[in-house]
Amino acid sequence: MNGSPVRAVVVEDSVTTRALLCEILRGGDIEVVGEAADGNEAVALVRELRPSVVLMDIQMPGVDGFEATRRIMAETPTPIVIVTASYDPSDVAVSLQATRLGALTVQPKPSGPGAPTFEADAARLVALVRAMAAVKVIGRRVPRRAAPEAEAPRAARLAPPADAAEARWRTRVVGVGASTGGPAALYRFLARLPADLRAPVLVVQHIPDGFVGGLVRWLRGATRLDVRVAEAGAALVPASVYLAPHGRHLEVGTGDRVRLTERPPAGGFRPSVSVLFASLADHYGDAAAGVVLTGMGDDGLAGARRLRDQGGLVLAQDEASSVVFGMPRAVADAGLAHAVGTVEELARRVAVQVGHAAGAGSR
Repeated sequence: MNGSPVRAVVVEDSVTTRALLCEILRGGDIEVVGEAADGNEAVALVRELRPSVVLMDIQMPGVDGFEATRRIMAETPTPIVIVTASYDPSDVAVSLQATRLGALTVQPKPSGPGAPTFEADAARLVALVRAMAAVKVIGRRVPRRAAPEAEAPRAARLAPPADAAEARWRTRVVGVGASTGGPAALYRFLARLPADLRAPVLVVQHIPDGFVGGLVRWLRGATRLDVRVAEAGAALVPASVYLAPHGRHLEVGTGDRVRLTERPPAGGFRPSVSVLFASLADHYGDAAAGVVLTGMGDDGLAGARRLRDQGGLVLAQDEASSVVFGMPRAVADAGLAHAVGTVEELARRVAVQVGHAAGAGSR
């Protein structure tokens, strides 16, 4: 923000929770310029005050956060952080749906001041809000009941492999890493993969504790691939998607089976994209592919280097379509990406590399 103060609008129908959020933000030198108790009020405040960032609840009387997000992104594009209850499956699903409408990320409501994790939760929230306030967002007009299938894919800019016939079916496994903005990107990526993809897809998404199960349920609405939370010892089978559980590294073990470990965080993350990519590189060599989607930081960089060294394919999302061009930029700037493109373009390239039965299509 180039030294400019961060100005926030807090949208929450609970007076107690709203006061707590405002207190946390002010304690982190973030100026709270407006408070709203419902979606209608939120839309009006954002239009009037032009804040740097909005903290948005979902379940509110009248106009909920889902509709408020849609309207704000259509009328006054502003970075929106969804703040919701972390363990309510319905909250998670709706919150993730809001990210498809333009909200940047989902954050659990912080614990109360008496909880042992309060200070850490508050610090994480302040850091996240500051980072999201710096994101440049663009307006998007999404119908109230838009179906995922109604979204038209972007025209491909990626060239096919130099020898498409040789490349087809060479890739035996696909790893995907994402952070901020990742859930919506993953939704679009999986929606463009064929239903009978000839490889498993392993995913590390940085997401708060309690959200992975809801993310899996939500992603199932995008694809006919079998999406699940990875379980230790599970066989890796084609046309299946395995998401790393919270707090454990996702790797590949003997016999092409899931291995979950509690080794120390890599670069501050567990699960780590780099740990996943390195495991794929070591286990599959040039038959592995790694896809780096939107996210802050550089998780995935070290793993992408290992993949590239072993002859594997490395793809990165482009800046224009990324919510935060951090992780993919790190890979692209290091010269490790074989190609950079939109989520839809990357999915198309993966489908070519992996191969699928003739006539099969994505949902």
